[in-house]
Amino acid sequence: MRGAREARHLKQTRLPRGNPSPGSPSLATLSHKGRGLLLQSCHPAVLYCPAMSSTHPSFTAATRLWWRIGLIGFGGPAGQIALMHRLLVDERRWIGEARFLNALNFCMLLPGPEAQQLAIYIGWALHGIRGGVVAGTLFVLPGAVIVLGLSAIYALYGGVPLVAALFYGIKAAVLAVVVDAVIRIGKRALRNGWMLAIAAAAFVALFAFAVPFPLVVLAAALVGLVGGRVAPDRFATRQHGGDGPAGAVDRALAAREAPGAGGRQAVTVTLVCLVLWLAPTLALAATLGWDATFTRIGTFFSQMGVVTFGGAYAALAWVAQAAVETHGWLAPGEMLDGLGLAETTPGPLILVLQFVGFLAAFRDGGGLDPLLAGMLGAALTTWVTFLPSFLFVLAGAPFVERLSRFRVLGAALSAITAAVVGVILNLALWFALHVLFARVDDVAIGLLRLSLPDLATLDPAALVLSLAAFVALLRFKLGLVPVLAAAALLGMAWKLL
Repeated sequence: MRGAREARHLKQTRLPRGNPSPGSPSLATLSHKGRGLLLQSCHPAVLYCPAMSSTHPSFTAATRLWWRIGLIGFGGPAGQIALMHRLLVDERRWIGEARFLNALNFCMLLPGPEAQQLAIYIGWALHGIRGGVVAGTLFVLPGAVIVLGLSAIYALYGGVPLVAALFYGIKAAVLAVVVDAVIRIGKRALRNGWMLAIAAAAFVALFAFAVPFPLVVLAAALVGLVGGRVAPDRFATRQHGGDGPAGAVDRALAAREAPGAGGRQAVTVTLVCLVLWLAPTLALAATLGWDATFTRIGTFFSQMGVVTFGGAYAALAWVAQAAVETHGWLAPGEMLDGLGLAETTPGPLILVLQFVGFLAAFRDGGGLDPLLAGMLGAALTTWVTFLPSFLFVLAGAPFVERLSRFRVLGAALSAITAAVVGVILNLALWFALHVLFARVDDVAIGLLRLSLPDLATLDPAALVLSLAAFVALLRFKLGLVPVLAAAALLGMAWKLL
C-alpha cells in the first residue's frame, strides 16, 4: 500500500551505469562506531532508487512518520539515526544532508539520548514547538509502553523457575554486549595518548575510589576545555560533515526567521520545561517527604537526565551501583535483566531506567497496590529522564548553526567521550563480577574501595555463555536480538534440564 501511494507522486529513476562523472552527487550511508557515526560515500550509480519529493510535509504526515520510527527504531542510537537519515534525508528529503549532520553534532554535545534529541530538532524545524514535542514523544512512547509491560511481567513472574532460567542466559549475553561496547567506543574515542589517559583515569576513579559519576564527567569536560586550548589537535572532535541537496526544512528556515524567534523561544521553553520537569518531584517531596520512594525516584532520575553523556551504557554504570548499593532497589543481576529487556525493544536504550523505577516503586510503593505503584514509578522515571532533552533541544535549536562553530565545545565532548570508555569498562567489570561469581566482597583499604570476587564461586556455565555471545557478536557479526534469544534458550536449557 505504501509503495502504491508513493508511486502516484514519485517518479522511478534508473541511475546511470558506469564510472561516476566529476561532481556527480553521492548518497551517504551511516555506520556504527560506538556512540558516534561515520559517513561513508557511495556512488548512486550502483543503486536503483526513486526520485524523491522534497515538498514540505503536513503535520499529519510527519506525525505518522514519527510514529513509524518509534515502532521500528531498533539497533540503539546508530541504528535509529541511520533509520532517520534514510527516511528523512534520502527518501523524503525533508531535511538536507548538511543540516541533518549539524543537528547531529549539536545533539551529541548534549546529555541524554542523542537519537531522540535529533528527532526533536527535526520535528521542531518542520513544525515548530508542537512538531518537536510530537517527534520526541512518539520516538520514545512505543518502547516505553513495551518496557512497562515487560517490567510488570518480570516483577510478577520473575521468580518462576522458567522465567529465572530464561534471564540466566540473557544476563550472560548482555555482559558480552557491554564488553563489545567498550571495544567499539574505545576504537573511535581513544585516538591518542591524551584520550587514553583520560579513559584510564576515569576507570580508576570509579572502580578503585568510587568517585561519583557526575564528578567524573565534569572533570573530563574541564580537562577537555583546557586541552582544547593547550593542544587543540589532540582534543579535536570528529565532526560529521556532508553535502547534499537542500530539503524542505532548509528552504523553510531559509525563507523565514527560525521558528520561535531565537532568544524568546529559549527563555520561554526553559521556563516551561523547568516547571514541568521539577514540579512532580517537588510536589511529591511536599506531600510524602524527601525520604519517600517516589521522591527519591524523581530526584535520582532527574539527575540522570542532565549527566547522561556518553549514552546509556555510561549512565548505567552509575545507575547500577546507586540502585543496588545506595538505594537497595534492585539486586545486581536484575540490572542486567533490565538491560536485556531494553536491548530487545524499540526506542532509546536508556529506557532501562524505566525498568529500575518500576521495580523500586513496585517493592516499596508506600501502601499502594504494587502493580499500580510500579506503573507510577515507571511513568515518573520516564518523565524526569526524558523531559530535559526537550528543554535542551527546543531551547537551543535556533542557535544550532552558531554552536557548531564553537570548537571548544567539541574538545570538551572529545574528553567526555574518552572518559566514557573508562566508565563503560567499569560497568563491564562490575557486571562481570556479579554475573560470573556468586559472591563478591567490598573491601576498603584507606581511600580504596574495591569489589573482589570469591574465585571459588565462579559459574562456569555463565562464563561459557558470555564468551560464546562475545564471539558471536564480535567475530561473526550476528545481530543483537538473535544472540540474546539464543543465550536465553541455552541458559534455560542449562538450568532446567
